[in-house]
Amino acid sequence: MDAVRVVAEPRRREILRLVWDTELSAGEIADRFDVTFGAVSQHLKVLRDSGLVTLRQDGKKRFYRADREALGPLAAYLQSMWTAKLDTLAELAQAAERSEGTGS
Repeated sequence: MDAVRVVAEPRRREILRLVWDTELSAGEIADRFDVTFGAVSQHLKVLRDSGLVTLRQDGKKRFYRADREALGPLAAYLQSMWTAKLDTLAELAQAAERSEGTGS
């Protein structure tokens, strides 16, 4: 499956965001979703099989991290998308604070 189709799925994009800057175990990743561990595990397999995440095994634990090089130009796109979402969230929080301060 090509990288664009892999990251088109919202949960896979969220998994990539979670492991973008840090390595997380499969359990830590699964804890952040409202689906079964098995469902998250399937998404991790797709990401791994497409080379978009790296896997490090330590005993029985599996640790994942995004492979930005494998993402190629998609890496910049994803990062800008997440930054834009954070900027929007910050603007909404500031607007809410201002409206609370004015009693509106």
